[in-house]
Amino acid sequence: MNSVKELENTVSQVRRDIVRMVHKVNSGHPGGSLGCAEFMVALYQNILHRKPGFDMDGVGEDIFFLSNGHISPVFYSVLSRSGYFPVDELKTFRLLNSRLQGHPTTHEGLPGVRIASGSLGQGLSVAIGAAQAKKLNKDVHLVYSLHGDGELQEGQNWEAIMYAAAKKVDNLIATIDYNGQQIDGATNDVLPMGNLRAKFEAFGWEVFDIEKGNDITSILEGMALAKSKTGKGKPVCVLLHTVMGNGVDFMMHTHAWHGKAPNDAQLESALAQNEETLGDY
Repeated sequence: MNSVKELENTVSQVRRDIVRMVHKVNSGHPGGSLGCAEFMVALYQNILHRKPGFDMDGVGEDIFFLSNGHISPVFYSVLSRSGYFPVDELKTFRLLNSRLQGHPTTHEGLPGVRIASGSLGQGLSVAIGAAQAKKLNKDVHLVYSLHGDGELQEGQNWEAIMYAAAKKVDNLIATIDYNGQQIDGATNDVLPMGNLRAKFEAFGWEVFDIEKGNDITSILEGMALAKSKTGKGKPVCVLLHTVMGNGVDFMMHTHAWHGKAPNDAQLESALAQNEETLGDY
């Protein structure tokens, strides 16, 4: 297990990876990636029960599905910093024939990626199927997934949410990146979703809030509580309250950096706000 300080150091490096990757090709999604950096680092380096190497089936270990695949920069950075593939490969982000496409895909065979994602609204259905497969195989490990809050405007999610509770898929923890922003503006302006906690609870889920979703200690404590509620007949939802663009002051609290690359001066400003701790690629 890593200490909180070690995880925070990794988060700082991951932020540098994100802005450098997106800047290099003038394309990508830094806002949501930065907002989920703490969660993803904590998940892969302290929370998930992982086996060495990568097995697509994930038998005998916890597995994770990224549904909001546009935040691939944070996914790729954390996977590489967690030993799935060389950190040096981050420099190929979004280039032709790269394994690190703008949205994660599977045909390139990138270790750590189990589904193609980016077509929003589908990840929860896949995660539920994987969780049921674990039950059938008598595998006691858990399935984790991450979803955008704006993504919940997709109707397929609610069919899946209803199904998971009805079938008692209680080895699943679905986390919602609850930052209140999406590509066209604030979620409340684009399509208000009301009280997400009440909705998940009405569908039969166990729901937890992590109010400080960009704080490592809060994430570790909140996810431990969520894990303690698995195996009790209900799927588990975590509402992770994050700040889009967290860690780069001019990107925070706005949808403007959902899918926009920083220019040279903005890159230098972003890097100056985040210390190099593990070595840039």
